[in-house]
Amino acid sequence: ARASRARRPKLPGLESGIPSPAPSFPSSTPRTRPTHSHPPIGREAWGFPARCSGPSVHHTDWLRDLRKAEALRPNVMESPEKVDVNRASAEELETALFGIGRKRARAIVRRREELKGFSSLNDLLHIKGITGHLLERNCELLLCHTNQLNTETSMQGLSSSSDSSFSDGAVDEESGVHDGWEEGENEEMDDREEEDLSDTAEGIEDECGESYYYFVADKKWIDLVQEAQGRGLVQRVKPKMKRKSENGLDVRALSPGKKLCKGSEYSSSLSPCINTATTFGDLRNGNIPGQHRRRITSVAPPSDLQEWLGMFQKWSGPEKLLALDELIDRCETSQIKYMMQVIEPQFQRDFISLLPKELALYVLSFLEPRDLLRAAQTCRYWRILAEDNLLWREKCREEVIEEPLYLRRRRMLSTGFMYSPWKSAFMRQHKIDTNWRSGEIKPAKVLKGHDDHVITCLQFSGNRILSGSDDNTLKVWSAITGECVQTLVGHTGGVWSSQMRGNIVISGSTDRTLKVWNAETGECIHTLYGHASTVRCMHLHGNKVVSGSRDATLRVWDIDTGRCLHTLLGHVAAVRCVQYDGKRVVSGAYDYTVKVWDPETETCVHTLQGHTNRVYSLQYDGVHIVSGSLDTSIRVWDAENGNCLHTLMGHQSLTSGMELKDNILVSGNADSTVKIWDIKTGQCLQTLQGANKHQSAVTCLQFIQKFVVTSSDDGTVKLWDLKTGEFIRNLVALESGGSGGVVWRLRASKTKLICAVGSRNGTEETKLLVLDFDVDMK
Repeated sequence: ARASRARRPKLPGLESGIPSPAPSFPSSTPRTRPTHSHPPIGREAWGFPARCSGPSVHHTDWLRDLRKAEALRPNVMESPEKVDVNRASAEELETALFGIGRKRARAIVRRREELKGFSSLNDLLHIKGITGHLLERNCELLLCHTNQLNTETSMQGLSSSSDSSFSDGAVDEESGVHDGWEEGENEEMDDREEEDLSDTAEGIEDECGESYYYFVADKKWIDLVQEAQGRGLVQRVKPKMKRKSENGLDVRALSPGKKLCKGSEYSSSLSPCINTATTFGDLRNGNIPGQHRRRITSVAPPSDLQEWLGMFQKWSGPEKLLALDELIDRCETSQIKYMMQVIEPQFQRDFISLLPKELALYVLSFLEPRDLLRAAQTCRYWRILAEDNLLWREKCREEVIEEPLYLRRRRMLSTGFMYSPWKSAFMRQHKIDTNWRSGEIKPAKVLKGHDDHVITCLQFSGNRILSGSDDNTLKVWSAITGECVQTLVGHTGGVWSSQMRGNIVISGSTDRTLKVWNAETGECIHTLYGHASTVRCMHLHGNKVVSGSRDATLRVWDIDTGRCLHTLLGHVAAVRCVQYDGKRVVSGAYDYTVKVWDPETETCVHTLQGHTNRVYSLQYDGVHIVSGSLDTSIRVWDAENGNCLHTLMGHQSLTSGMELKDNILVSGNADSTVKIWDIKTGQCLQTLQGANKHQSAVTCLQFIQKFVVTSSDDGTVKLWDLKTGEFIRNLVALESGGSGGVVWRLRASKTKLICAVGSRNGTEETKLLVLDFDVDMK
């Protein structure tokens, strides 16, 4: 390095080693950087048009010449012994170097062990407290022996870097302040050492005699330099390190509770200047400790590259931004893409891991379940968050999923890792929905027992299936094994209505009686007499059942005692449908009316008139009454005052079946269509039709969560999407469909579908089909 300086041409007036008189500057006159309007000096080196230079150029050139002249003075002292930073101990570094105290010497050794040796002296700039100015003072005392790098080359690179980085940083002899104080001095830190800086420091003074003060200003280093009163030393005020901000600066005011340590006068004489702690290259190297970033080796570097970079390094921050803006405009698309590939990964942060657990879970709660499952595959910590039981409980509640009993206890996946039972319930339901929608349909269980008779009623509860037929019998089946558990014999006429709850079965027949059965034993517990004609409909609630008959009456029965509690008189034609919620009885009859009853007083509260033909179907949710008639209309009534709220028009024939849940009504009609309505607005949301619609009258329907299941006289059972109304697929398609095969009834749960099929012309055998869509969650 000394030889390289000797080869430089001598400046005029410096032959004797004494510099020429410098132009005088008043000590009170502050020196400023070029304004934003002045382009950087040496723009022609970048290929840009040259422009005028800033006002401080001559001053900084004089200072640089002064430093070079001092370096050319003959060295009368004997050259000291040099120290190899890759071999020296902390004690040797502390003793041999200027301004390197015990703490910095140990930091150098610790950093050397991490990097497994320094590749150049520039690596020392990554160590806490080692500045470029301090390294320049000791450059002639240091060696860096490596296998690939030449010492003189690295020293020359250091000298070049120092000249470019600190060319404006000479010491003003009049003021005693470092010339680069307006821009701030780059103090490059390693991420590992940030924790050491979090402790509060009050008046900490290192071995070099420089005092460091800490205060909270923002999340990056702020270097404030001021002249030490009475000592002529430089003091640096640094902020306390905090967790890194995600989006650049997060400027915070000095907390009122924080006090600057004694000896510091925070006044207007301080000139703060924000500067980043490291260059982008240091950031890239810091993300991979012990390694240096990959460089492009396929192209030899241009001869003037270092000069070009040195010129860039001399400019101020705004000037660099202006130069970069011009440079980007001259880049091709491929070059911009390369810059993005290099820059973007350095600013990708795992913000979820930086948040408190409660906030992280709150953020994750906005994800859809599918995205939440994908997030769980990111890393172990995200997996732990994504398994939170309360998080999945909310997802289950949104989907109206109940937690199964066998998942009440958490299962251990691995040591220390708990698996969420609510997530398991959600995943199970998701797999079941997938089986309904697109899974392979397993071979159906076939239940035969009613010979060639018509199955008139069908019930499904738990794992029991109840079928009633015009052969005067009812049969109880196991939904798991498909076996006939009991045959209930006792009626003398065809069974046309039934209800089941647990082990209790109630049936109504053309023999004008109701019977109460024990499904477990097959025993008839009670026979209820009172009706004068066929018991056509009934509804069970608690221990009471309400029956409607063709004799135009309704009766309320106690199934525990077999007594008739109340008789409701008022209809003038056969009662076709009935609903009971424990307080009110709602009935529809062939006299075109719907009546609301108070069973305790046996009085008719409301008579709902408006239909012009027989009423065949009813739905009642405690607030609204929905009635379907042969006049093709559906009417929505207010159960409290009896007013007709909406008349739903659109069907062309008899509405044979309806189902109401959460103000959503699904209606099936003999015109082969199914419609989905919003009873609050009276609007038809969807019409299930199109190329895949039923080819004959809809006989039965049911909707389960996201799906609507419909059956028809055409011998098919179809699955539809409740929300979109789109046809999904056929679940059952009889070979005899269209030539006599009929699906009379269907019942469905979340996992099973039971269909009663047959024919009136002998083309299809009477039977029950059981389809299972459940999943094995072992």
